[in-house]
Amino acid sequence: MDAQAFGRMVARARKALGLTQRDLALAINTGERFIVDLEAGKPTAQLGKALAAAQAVGIHLVDGRAQS
Repeated sequence: MDAQAFGRMVARARKALGLTQRDLALAINTGERFIVDLEAGKPTAQLGKALAAAQAVGIHLVDGRAQS
């Protein structure tokens, strides 16, 4: 999975939960700009934040694969 596919997955899950990008940013204690960039597929070195965002919207990594 590449950064763009991961970002799309986070965006779909966030929207399914009825969350705004701001809501998600607040939930994981980060800035809204990070969520915007993450969902746009911008490669980032901030893997911890990306994983926190995924977990907050119900995406869990299993053996290197994302499951929602």
